[in-house]
Amino acid sequence: MTSSLPHIRRFERLGPYRLRLWFFDGMVGDHDFSALAKDPRGMASPFRDPAFFDKVFLDFGALTWPNGFDWCPDALHADMMAAGELSLDDAGREP
Repeated sequence: MTSSLPHIRRFERLGPYRLRLWFFDGMVGDHDFSALAKDPRGMASPFRDPAFFDKVFLDFGALTWPNGFDWCPDALHADMMAAGELSLDDAGREP
């Protein structure tokens, strides 16, 4: 996938609601998605069950779930960068 936008190229589950994300721009970082479990909106209600969160998959570089909920990779990248959660990937972090 060639793109100037920071799409996700792979992820690893770290624990309940936690993922390590590798972006196509060479950045990697860990993010806590536990706020999804508290989101009152209808599309987010399945996330109250951690097993549903674990059904995450990548669709065109975006985190996506079976109910159609997806997370914009550009916004996620920007949020993670602002929170200091991203760093340049090094060979030791990717299995």
